[in-house]
Amino acid sequence: MTPGKLPHYDNQYLFAGQPSMKEQYYLNPMNRQKTGIAMSGGVDSTACALLLKKQGEVEGFFMRLHQPDFEQQKNRVESIAEKLSIRLNVIDLRDEFEEKVLDYFTSHYFRGLTPNPCVVCNREIKFGLFFDRIMAHGMDRAATGHYANLVCTDGIYHLHCGTDRSKDQSYFLSRLDQQQLSRILFPLGGMEKEQTYRLVEEHGFEDFRGIESQDVCFLEGGKISSFLEKRAPESLRHGSIVTRSGKKLGEHRGLFRYTIGQRKGLGISSSHPLYVTALDPATGSVIVGSDEELLKTSIRVKDLHWLSGTPPENRKKYTVRIRYSHRGASATLVLEKNNNGHFLFDEPQRAITPGQYAVVYTENELLGSGIIV
Repeated sequence: MTPGKLPHYDNQYLFAGQPSMKEQYYLNPMNRQKTGIAMSGGVDSTACALLLKKQGEVEGFFMRLHQPDFEQQKNRVESIAEKLSIRLNVIDLRDEFEEKVLDYFTSHYFRGLTPNPCVVCNREIKFGLFFDRIMAHGMDRAATGHYANLVCTDGIYHLHCGTDRSKDQSYFLSRLDQQQLSRILFPLGGMEKEQTYRLVEEHGFEDFRGIESQDVCFLEGGKISSFLEKRAPESLRHGSIVTRSGKKLGEHRGLFRYTIGQRKGLGISSSHPLYVTALDPATGSVIVGSDEELLKTSIRVKDLHWLSGTPPENRKKYTVRIRYSHRGASATLVLEKNNNGHFLFDEPQRAITPGQYAVVYTENELLGSGIIV
């Protein structure tokens, strides 16, 4: 589908980022609403502010979570807001982030699962409580720098991949609902990353290249094990590294240090390569095996969530991504009771990891997701 008209028109990308479309959007007085921009100090949110300032009143909003470099980051955002001549509001969500994201992150790792905190944070915090606070400041809608697109058809909002597929972030938005989607703008959805850099540089921002946001904002240096050791030392539990037949090959210092498909750092010797194929929290064991044991043609999922509010056609083929870095593979969806189901892949998939999200697409549209079990 090619980008066309803007908001209030059916079956078109909402603010798709093409220059001629932006001009139409800015010149339409119906669209001159108050917009709150989620700012992080990065190039994407700065570009959003530059684009949206042209259409009406804009304010910046910055979340205080548990960033280890919060003061440094806040100073940077304040400097950008001052240069943009927009008001900046700091929203403190540390307690809520602790409860809804950090507790989830910690408990899942100690249960032998591999969580995705960004997916949960987007649903519960960024597009949930944070956007609620933005609206409470008198904003009509909120914008973020995500590379994704929205389409509205007959009053239903559909989430599509970003035009720059190398930067597409739709995967992380797979748990949003219609109420959340209805108040979002993605100004960069139709842009390439290079266009974003050029836009801010044209307005005097020269220091963004080479700076990318940290994947997990609350980790200092990206060390998951160090974070978990400090957060829940009482949950640390050693155990055995075993084959699927039960043969013991070594000892480990906690399930949270391992993930499905891992080969390096196991501390065991073998005549052939061994990989982590499963984590067993019941026995505290890390199970290892051959690369072939990592291949599966089916997975089970729970808590299926559909962005439209309605499940797609059952027993039909879709493209399914089993992690953010996964390119996607063709699989048949089989719906079951209580929002459970499973996927049957056309080709075996490697290192399917419990706790991660299986995200369902049809062409460029994201339909929904389920939690891998």
